Amino acid sequence: MKKGNRYGTHRVIEPKGVLPQPANKIDNNMDEIYDNEILIDVQTLNIDSASFTDISKRAGGDKEKIAQIMMEIVEKQGKHRNPWTGSGGMLLGTVEKIGEALEGKTDLKVGDKIATLVSLSLTPLRIDKIKEIRADVDQVDIDGKAILFESGIYAKIPTDLPEKLALSALDVAGAPAQTAKLVKPGDTVLIIGAGGKSGMLCCYEAKKRAGVTGKVIGLCGSPRSQKRIDDLGFCDVTFVANATEPVPVLEKIEELTNGKLCDTVINNVNIPDTEMTSILATKDDGVVYFFSMATSFTKSALGAEGVGKDVTMIIGNGYTKGHAEITLQELRENEALRKVFTELYA
Repeated sequence: MKKGNRYGTHRVIEPKGVLPQPANKIDNNMDEIYDNEILIDVQTLNIDSASFTDISKRAGGDKEKIAQIMMEIVEKQGKHRNPWTGSGGMLLGTVEKIGEALEGKTDLKVGDKIATLVSLSLTPLRIDKIKEIRADVDQVDIDGKAILFESGIYAKIPTDLPEKLALSALDVAGAPAQTAKLVKPGDTVLIIGAGGKSGMLCCYEAKKRAGVTGKVIGLCGSPRSQKRIDDLGFCDVTFVANATEPVPVLEKIEELTNGKLCDTVINNVNIPDTEMTSILATKDDGVVYFFSMATSFTKSALGAEGVGKDVTMIIGNGYTKGHAEITLQELRENEALRKVFTELYA
């Protein structure tokens, strides 16, 4: 076997010298793997929400056109990095082959079912056939292969949870795990996109961490998502609003917090132009966590400067230590949350 680089730079075609994620094209030839790679027989792609929403809009909701766009992205780049949002997703598959340099260095074996916890935007991917598109959950069943680099992280699919349920939760595992790190007892927390997939998990974690002296506020995009989170009971108060309209949301937050605003704001929505809503709702010295891949660094940085807000803004790193375990444990310990996720995603 040929010797590979830990971070996968041996797969980069152009431009040379960059890592696989920012590369314009990578090698997705699966006929021969490098000595430090894991070959995966792919079953399902869980497309990043911002990416799938964008592709679906471009395709007018037509599944054949969605499939065509996805195939063209992979054919051009050797990976599934949405050229308009820059985001990818993750996958579910079975370990088919393990490079010889990884022998004794990984707990994986051939036949293990895993979810990759690294983005499709850096993962060498070959799609042979798109079998089914489940637009309501951003999942696409395929015949295909993928490569996990030596530095790539993954989670074995647990035996006590349905595969598609675990995949949906693991796709957004970084958000609730980061929420667990950021929220402190007594905090006032705003979750933007509270009734969505990552939003529900974040609300649960925020309520657990803020405790009885804290307050969790859920901003929902529709009455249906509001009812979903209200039924779960993870928020102290919820309201429906357009997250792209910062001033009306600010007025509502001022009303709900007696003008004190929020210690922590978690942004989970999959649409652009919600940066200033997050920033204005945060008190000075507070924290904004942008988990959304639709977030613009420029809009956030210059927008905060423009309104004189001294807040800490965190880019939504999809990885933090223990994120898979934290997220799956949420589904195990809360029956109502697991039931909703099962109905929606499994």
